[in-house]
Amino acid sequence: MKKFFMTAVLALGALASQALANVTGYWTTIDDETGKAKSVVQIYQYKGKYYGRVVDVLGNKNARAATPGNPLIIGMDIIWDLEKDGDEYEDGEILDPTSGKVYGCEIWREGKNLIVRGKIAFLGRNQTWLPNTTYKAPEGAKPPVPKKPIVD
Repeated sequence: MKKFFMTAVLALGALASQALANVTGYWTTIDDETGKAKSVVQIYQYKGKYYGRVVDVLGNKNARAATPGNPLIIGMDIIWDLEKDGDEYEDGEILDPTSGKVYGCEIWREGKNLIVRGKIAFLGRNQTWLPNTTYKAPEGAKPPVPKKPIVD
C-alpha cells in the first residue's frame, strides 16, 4: 500500500509540474510604467514551435504598431519561433509593437505566471504576464497560423 501511495504522489507531482510548465493559453500583459493590464496575448503551438498573438488591446482597440504599414496590434504575432527546452521556451523573437523593435525572447512559468524575457545578447528585461481565464475566443475561431510581422 505504501508503494502505491508513493507512486501516486510522484505521478501527481509530475503531472502538476508539467501543467505549470505549459505556456499555451491566454495571458494578460502588464504595462511597465502604469502597472495596469495592457493586452491579452494567446500563446499557441504550431508545428513544434510556440508563438504569441495579441488577441485584445485593453483600452484602445485601434492601437497600431510602429512597424511598416502601421498594422493594428490586435491580430499581430509578437512572439515567434520559440522552442521548448525542458521547462523553458527559448531561441525565439519578440516584437515590441509600440517601438517596432525586435528582441531575442525566452519564456517560462513561475507558479501561475508567465515570465517573458526580451534580450539583446546577454542583456535583457523580464515582464510578468498573468493568466487570463476570462478571455474567450470568438465563436468558431480556428487555431492560429503564424504570421511573422514585417519589421523593417
